[in-house]
Amino acid sequence: MMDKDTFFKKKLTLNAGGKLLTLKSPAVMGIINITPDSFFAGSRKTNTPDILQQAENMLTSGATFLDLGAYSSRPGAVDISAEEETERLIPAVAAITNAFPEAVISVDTFRASVAEAAVKAGAHIINDISGGTLDADMFATVARLQVPYILMHMKGTPQTMVQQAQYDDVFAEVFDYFVQKIYQLKQLGVHDIILDPGFGFAKTAEHSYALINRMQEFNRLQLSVLVGISRKRMIYGMLGTKAEDALNGTTVLNTIALTKGADILRVHDIKEAVEAVKIWQASTAQ
Repeated sequence: MMDKDTFFKKKLTLNAGGKLLTLKSPAVMGIINITPDSFFAGSRKTNTPDILQQAENMLTSGATFLDLGAYSSRPGAVDISAEEETERLIPAVAAITNAFPEAVISVDTFRASVAEAAVKAGAHIINDISGGTLDADMFATVARLQVPYILMHMKGTPQTMVQQAQYDDVFAEVFDYFVQKIYQLKQLGVHDIILDPGFGFAKTAEHSYALINRMQEFNRLQLSVLVGISRKRMIYGMLGTKAEDALNGTTVLNTIALTKGADILRVHDIKEAVEAVKIWQASTAQ
């Protein structure tokens, strides 16, 4: 059962490029991968017309945020240079900013230089899968830019994280990691921090489900929590299917996450996530 007193102490506002956003109602973040090799083929958009069409579809369906990534972080993904990542990402950020000036854009990158270039091109939020561990300049860059920061837990790199999936107590380790990172960020003057437990990143399915089971305990940190489990192996591996068949399982798990305090659902399928939020809200309004 969620600790309601703790829940209502959460910081549920973000300053995104001068826009004050509230997360009092759970929000949906749409995934647009500007990559040829992200794990779910349906999320890959590599030319500007397709990117803009996907952005329009997601915004029309109710997405609050668009999360653009140009570096595939699936297990064992090919490493690309910062230059190539920037060349993929910046034109997409600029195009969406121009076509949909009200869109709130998050950029999925662990590189400070890429993050800064994206913010200058119009992005509002930095989504760092590495929590600052893969680029020592990231925290200082976020502080200087004064943008919201999604702090995710991961060990190793996308190329090595599968081998790093070892824990005595996965929840305790992730919680302690957040405590330490939050302190560092606040010392630098970062005001808007969103927590992402990093489901599937250096975690087996069992680790990820253990985190889901105790997710409401992250409310003690009094920060918003993002859940990114859309179509992941923790779903389709259990069901013996594949990512293309994991929408129903994603909706089920997103609904469970909402009951445990999720504030943002990061998904490939906007309509279904928005509907899950509406139904969950109706069920808790009585």
